[in-house]
Amino acid sequence: MTVSLQMGLEPEQREAAARLYWQAFGGKLERVMGPEPLALRFLARVIRDDHVIAALDANGALVGVAGFKTPRGAFAAGGFRDMQAVYGRFGGAWRALLLRLLHGDIDNERFLLDGICVARERRGEGIGSALLVEICREAVRRGYRAVRLDVVDNNWRAQALYRRLGFVAVQSHGIGLLRLVFGFSSAITMVRPV
Repeated sequence: MTVSLQMGLEPEQREAAARLYWQAFGGKLERVMGPEPLALRFLARVIRDDHVIAALDANGALVGVAGFKTPRGAFAAGGFRDMQAVYGRFGGAWRALLLRLLHGDIDNERFLLDGICVARERRGEGIGSALLVEICREAVRRGYRAVRLDVVDNNWRAQALYRRLGFVAVQSHGIGLLRLVFGFSSAITMVRPV
């Protein structure tokens, strides 16, 4: 693995970060945020440059990101105005409602991961592990005692990575009828002390 990690994104990296995010989460978000061109436009609009650790290859290309949430915002969030700007008034309203029902929490006791994404062609090289280790370091720098993440029940590969790096499942919460829209039944909360 030859990557370097940096805090934050450069403005020219926003579109690449949006593509990585969609590559990682588009499967569960497609019915709500699709079609893909609109989803990418929305994500490029709302991504917070200051709520992410980026992994760059030797040529400076973005190959992975680990976003996080704080009381000041999240890596990939947006409000109704952002939805409306991309999807229109009606399209923005129902999408914003469904996404709010899916998530929207902040954890003031633990540093909260807001998605980790590694380019498909670079998976298995240790980039995800490096990003998670750096997230844990960032948690320490910010004075947190633990890192928290939520992973969907059917993402076994991610769960295995998290367990390997010391994360422990502490809770599972079902999403009820939203499972028909998002394609998974529950989210598992995992925590790692730092």
